[in-house]
Amino acid sequence: MARIYLETHIKADIHKVFDLARDIDLHQKSTRKTNEKAVAGRTSGLIEENETVTWRAKHLGVDQTLTTKIISMEKPFQFTDMMLNGAFKTMKHQHIFKKNNKGTVMIDIFEFESPLGMIGRFFNHIFLKNYMRNFLLDRNELIKKTAEASD
Repeated sequence: MARIYLETHIKADIHKVFDLARDIDLHQKSTRKTNEKAVAGRTSGLIEENETVTWRAKHLGVDQTLTTKIISMEKPFQFTDMMLNGAFKTMKHQHIFKKNNKGTVMIDIFEFESPLGMIGRFFNHIFLKNYMRNFLLDRNELIKKTAEASD
């Protein structure tokens, strides 16, 4: 299983950062490159525990649909989403938020496994892990800019 760990330091209140990280509309703005759109479940606003969202996007030149569910949430410290349906064999994304003396540290732990066994693991190692890391970094940069601009 591939694992991505990211820390983003944001000079903003933990509650604001937490809400921006679960904002469907902001997520769609951060994914303009892939034209990602929420098409079912929660399609706008702040996603909550036990809610689902289905995303439609073009990744790597292929139209894809991915449905995730928020399986746990402790406001404003963490929430976790897990793939129910989509291109990955498995996918889990933990979002963790910690206060510090300068604002908030937002931590992403993104774990995924591609289908196709050995071929999928090779693809993860060669390409997909970096692709997903950059996808998350773009999203986190918009969260950071938005949070810091309004504080």
